[in-house]
Amino acid sequence: MAEEESAIATAVESRRREFSIGRACARAALSKLGFPPCAIPSGPHREPVWPPGVVGSITHSAEFYAAAVAQHGDYAALGIDAEADEELPSGVLELVSVDEERYWLANAPGDVNWDRLLFSAKESSFKAWFPLTREWLGFEDAMVTIMPDDGTFCARILHTHVPVDDDARELRGRFVIANGLILTAVFVTRPQGASSSVA
Repeated sequence: MAEEESAIATAVESRRREFSIGRACARAALSKLGFPPCAIPSGPHREPVWPPGVVGSITHSAEFYAAAVAQHGDYAALGIDAEADEELPSGVLELVSVDEERYWLANAPGDVNWDRLLFSAKESSFKAWFPLTREWLGFEDAMVTIMPDDGTFCARILHTHVPVDDDARELRGRFVIANGLILTAVFVTRPQGASSSVA
C-alpha cells in the first residue's frame, strides 16, 4: 500500500518481496479479528505500526512468512520469530548468548539445534519487549531458559534502562520445531487475564 512504500523505497527486490508478503500475512491476520484491509507502515525503528487497539508481530525465514495479531485489550504485546532448523553459523553463538546459556547448551538433551532456538527465543522476546518499553535490547541483555519437556522458555531481561518491576522482566514463550523450521512466540498477557482474541 502507498503508506508502506516509504519503508522499502530504496530496498532491493528480495527485501521488497519479504516486506510485501509479511504485510499480506499481517492483513490476513487482522481480517480474522474483523479489521478491513489497511496499511501497516513502519515506525522510526522499522517496527510495524499497527492499527489502534492492536498488537502484533511479523516474521519470515527463507520461504516461510507469518504474522500474529491480538486485541490490545487482551494482550500487552507479542513477538514471533521463525528460523531455519539448523545450527547457527560458526562464531555467532558467542555473540548472541551469555555464559549461563552456553553452559546449558553444552549439556542440552537430544539432537536439537538448541543454539538456533535460543537465538529465535531472544528475537521473539525482543519483539515483544520493544512495544512495551520502546527500548532496543542487545543479545547480552536477556538470558533465556529453555524447558525442553513442555516446549516453553523464559527470557529474563538482565539489563534495561526502563523502570519495570521484577515480574515484567520475565517474558514467557513457547516453541515448536517442525518442517525444517524453529518457531517461537512470546505473548505478554494483561494482568486482569481477559479472554484472548488472537489470529
